[in-house]
Amino acid sequence: MTQVGWDADLVYEIATDPLPTPSGAEVLVEVEACGVCHRDLIDRAGRWPFLRLPITPGHEAAGRVVTVGPAVRDFRVGDRVGTMHRDACGTCSACQKGHTSICEGAAWVFGIMADGGYARHVLAPESALYRLPATMPAAEAAVMHCTFGTAYRDLRTLGKVVSGERVLITGANGGVGVAAVQIAARLGAEVVAVVRSAEHTELLSRLGAHCVIVDPGTTFHEQRGAGGIDLVLEAVGYSTFASSLRTLRLGGRMVVVGNIVPERVALNLGALITRGLSLIGGSGATRTDMAELLALHQTEPFQVAIDRVLPLSQADAAQRFVRAGGLKGRIVLVPSG
Repeated sequence: MTQVGWDADLVYEIATDPLPTPSGAEVLVEVEACGVCHRDLIDRAGRWPFLRLPITPGHEAAGRVVTVGPAVRDFRVGDRVGTMHRDACGTCSACQKGHTSICEGAAWVFGIMADGGYARHVLAPESALYRLPATMPAAEAAVMHCTFGTAYRDLRTLGKVVSGERVLITGANGGVGVAAVQIAARLGAEVVAVVRSAEHTELLSRLGAHCVIVDPGTTFHEQRGAGGIDLVLEAVGYSTFASSLRTLRLGGRMVVVGNIVPERVALNLGALITRGLSLIGGSGATRTDMAELLALHQTEPFQVAIDRVLPLSQADAAQRFVRAGGLKGRIVLVPSG
């Protein structure tokens, strides 16, 4: 499925291409499922100046290895794998420190610089893949990295949350938000979830939120239970950023992973300095992060929120559902026919 741009009347083109043959350390994967992420809308809107067109969207794919290149060392035919956001060179300073998700030499970025998972097959360098459990349902496997992996890295690896801290999560009904609520609770934090609609309260409470605040996004810092926050996972961006910042205690931290609209936030540097606050840019999970996360999942399975599963031919409709908002988890596309 090929993307040619974003327009209110655009419909994706379904393309039929010959299967590529992996070379070097490349792997060909037969796609079982692919999640539809809000970043897909950013890609579709052309907000990346280096976006390649035409391109196949999707960076949340899961499937089985069908062919490997001669230099592949980590995977064999038949292995179950998931896509990460991009590849890693293995030699830059970030890679040497284990931060492969911010590799300085990455060139294979799914859905932006390389064809992604809205397809029956996806070709990728082995460094852009991670190993999945053989029995994990395809829809859950597809979204595990971008939702739970992102939440785990941003809370544990970057946010350094510890048991007893108070963690606030915006956009808590979304894919990353639902994952973050469960992970933060599993790590022993007191979880405050912020949503725009009361319909999400019961689910988030059941998943581990100690307090659910229903707010349009600009005034939740004034509500009871939203003060003295140690760590904010900002999964929305512009509309909630200012209120999130005001919930933090002295010395508090905020990890920003949401960027759903292009508007830029206003930042009071004086408040940042005098209150000793830390702002951290979130990033995707590494293989190490995923191994730790999947070990937690195996011990006590997380609830992976899937709003609905649609055939690949409805990719355009799926993105429009995401754009409209109000979902209860991820939409997942599956090849059919």
